[in-house]
Amino acid sequence: MKSYKDLDIYNLAFQYSIEVHHASLKMPKFELYEQGSQVRRSSKSVKDNIIEGYGRRSYKQDFIKFLTYSNASLLECKGQLETIQRLYDIPEVPELIIKYDDLGAKIFAFILYVEKNWKT
Repeated sequence: MKSYKDLDIYNLAFQYSIEVHHASLKMPKFELYEQGSQVRRSSKSVKDNIIEGYGRRSYKQDFIKFLTYSNASLLECKGQLETIQRLYDIPEVPELIIKYDDLGAKIFAFILYVEKNWKT
């Protein structure tokens, strides 16, 4: 692994943050700076915490801590998406919820991998 860009979880989180961004722009104007902003920030936080954790990978516990933050941001994003799904008819949202469920499982599996196998 030469870069955080080699991590599958990073690449998925990056792609999904772009998809969330575009989907959030379909919300009513009055929501763009409220719910829309919140879901955009939480989706970008998933990838950003993976990057920051990777930057601290020399310290196993720091790496795990930031991967855990990433997972927490993912749960926040998913909660925001679930609210948006109930409030607005945005076709991409149900699929994004499924994608974030799958990504959450991958992040959790990667945390377990780092706990057991990461050399510091």
